[in-house]
Amino acid sequence: MIYHVLPGDSLVEEFRKSEIDGDVIVCRECMIVGDVSGETLDELFEHRSHFLLIEYGTDEIDYHEQVADELSRLVDLPDGTIVNLWFEYELFCQVNLWFCLYLLSGTEATIYRVAPSERNSDEVWKGFGGMDERALKRCYDQRVECTAADVKLGQDLWQAYSGADHVRLRQLGESASPCFPMLAQVVEAEIEKDVRPSEILREIRGRGVKEFNDLFVQFTERAGVYGFGDAQLAALIDQSSS
Repeated sequence: MIYHVLPGDSLVEEFRKSEIDGDVIVCRECMIVGDVSGETLDELFEHRSHFLLIEYGTDEIDYHEQVADELSRLVDLPDGTIVNLWFEYELFCQVNLWFCLYLLSGTEATIYRVAPSERNSDEVWKGFGGMDERALKRCYDQRVECTAADVKLGQDLWQAYSGADHVRLRQLGESASPCFPMLAQVVEAEIEKDVRPSEILREIRGRGVKEFNDLFVQFTERAGVYGFGDAQLAALIDQSSS
């Protein structure tokens, strides 16, 4: 069995055009924000569904059916399964990647990291967005196998992140692995997440930028490392206005 964990529904259509063999699992989470606590996986998903209901109005039943159940497919895999984790470089995707590796840590699956390796240094935070099936195929051809040490690192990163242990997170961020490019930069972004995005937004608005689309473009140019989407930026705007 071959699985491809895609970082959102927007990639599914182009991925299918590539005719790469395997079944798709879509990661529809945004673990970068909200409650990520829980003694068990079920408890974690309960906390997530409640947070997303309050924050974005996401239906709790829909969450369990479309998000939690989808990701739970990674927990109990038959021997010989291959899992390809298609995640981008920025913090939004990295946190979801850490969570997926945490789920996979108890399996015997062979795991690969597929990164948007077609991007040059000026576009690194754009991820897979806008790539056609040929570009996606080239990214897939450059995938990197995750060693047992890489899987353990992903598990440790998730546990440090979910426990808000910034000291441990910074230590882990010094690790060197082809499965975790730009890890130190992403970890520092997480540590500054409660302060720096608000500062950047305030600086942009201070220059008279008011329209949401303009704010989003300029915020993404300056804070692409966070990978915030429309919903996250809107919430940040609401917080800064209250």
